[in-house]
Amino acid sequence: MTITQDPWETLHTSALLGTDRRPLPATALPLADAVDQGDPATALLELAALAAVRRRAGALPVPAAEPPGPPAAEDTRPELPEPAARRLAVLLSGRTGSSGGGTLANLAELLPQWLGTARARGLRPPAALIPGLLDAARARSELRADAVALAGPLGRWLAEQNPDWRFVLRTTTPELPQQPTDDRLWHEGLFAERVTHLTLVRRRDPAAGLELLRGTWSTERAEDRLLFLDALQDGLSPADEPFLEAALGDRSKNVRATAAELLSTLPGSALARRMADRARAAVRLAGTGTHLLVTPPAECDAQMQRDGIAPKSPTGRGERAWWFGEVVAAAPLSVWPESTGLAPEQLLALRAGDSIDETSSSWADDLREAWARAAVRQQDADWARALLGPAPVPPGRGTRARAPRATGAPAKLLAVLPPEERAAWTAAFIEVHGLGEAFQLLGACTTPWTPPLSTAVVTALARAAASGAYPWSHSGVLGMTERALAPETAAAVEELAAGAAPDSAWSETFTRLAGTLRFRAAMLAELAG
Repeated sequence: MTITQDPWETLHTSALLGTDRRPLPATALPLADAVDQGDPATALLELAALAAVRRRAGALPVPAAEPPGPPAAEDTRPELPEPAARRLAVLLSGRTGSSGGGTLANLAELLPQWLGTARARGLRPPAALIPGLLDAARARSELRADAVALAGPLGRWLAEQNPDWRFVLRTTTPELPQQPTDDRLWHEGLFAERVTHLTLVRRRDPAAGLELLRGTWSTERAEDRLLFLDALQDGLSPADEPFLEAALGDRSKNVRATAAELLSTLPGSALARRMADRARAAVRLAGTGTHLLVTPPAECDAQMQRDGIAPKSPTGRGERAWWFGEVVAAAPLSVWPESTGLAPEQLLALRAGDSIDETSSSWADDLREAWARAAVRQQDADWARALLGPAPVPPGRGTRARAPRATGAPAKLLAVLPPEERAAWTAAFIEVHGLGEAFQLLGACTTPWTPPLSTAVVTALARAAASGAYPWSHSGVLGMTERALAPETAAAVEELAAGAAPDSAWSETFTRLAGTLRFRAAMLAELAG
């Protein structure tokens, strides 16, 4: 009898039907001569056991291949201390653990901090851990820059052998600069590869990157042109202005809008000057100097549309208010002190209206919102500071007014300020308003948080627990604390855990957080050692 199906399927069929109805074709099955054929049922089980082992043995051996090219370049960096290497193996495994009886946070969330710290210290992981490191970076793109730098020359060599790690060859780092040797990838590669290639060329030589894009611009799809324009943010300079000015006439409105936004970040560009003229016509200091006179555009003419202003509001606002906001947001912020002689704080204190005798809070809100967008776009710390206002002060500690409650705009403005100032402003906000509205502000702060900000967060968590709130009402902030709180606050969090009701949600939350902070403290100490 000839067996045409898989031996395992043959055994499976015989077991289902019974050996009385479907006798085993013993001579045609692999390894049949290794079992006793006296009892068909016993023979079936023995053959099944042998077949299972055979299936689990994996791939059959193949002839050895030639060694793949020259070995990796020598890596002269010092190797990780042994405890740090063991810690990396645990982090790469993604296992959760326990410390002092409490379950730790998801360790995968701590991996970015470990990688960044190890990279800053110029260390290299053991060769045996590099494949796992590259696998983690393949799954999580935010890890790639640090992982590729840590993997070093051996990581690049391994990526040449394994197509799953091709991203390594497309990742450039100061430690391992990737210099494109030709532009074949730009002309022949997949879209993602072309974007990466353009970005690398742009970082190495902005003029060469611009010329590369200019050469194929007219043949690119609209959605591709949009993303290619984003690559020009690296090294953006007045040399890019002629190309971007031409892109203002693109047939895609999204491309036109992106080109206009890039030009508005170049204060000396012709578009910025045009927007400045429109802004001066829309807002001027009233003769008495008591308020700003607002005259929004009466129409959105063809030149305004070419400069990226849509004639119809996509937000449902009135058209004139929309045009007004777009003009002010795209104008250089320097135009206002120059035209009025007033500092940002003084301008923000003025009323705004469409006549000398009447003021309108809506125009004041529109003006402030547009100035906020301009401050974020132009990364102007003076205007961001003025728009945020002074840090809030609890009642009884001073006379300063409380800052407005947090929304997305304050968080974006906060990100323009230096890191220490961001942390101090956010700590003051949390002291006054608690954690309920602080999630976006905390997300704008550099991690790990400064000790004062960390202390403010721990104090606010203690207040929340004492008030009877549930931990999950602050789940977003709690998730951030595990990777952002200063490890030095572990003792304070342990006190909160000890003071919480046994087996309560807060007791479990604080115990987990304290264990994670202790884990991070040990992790950083090992890297320092």
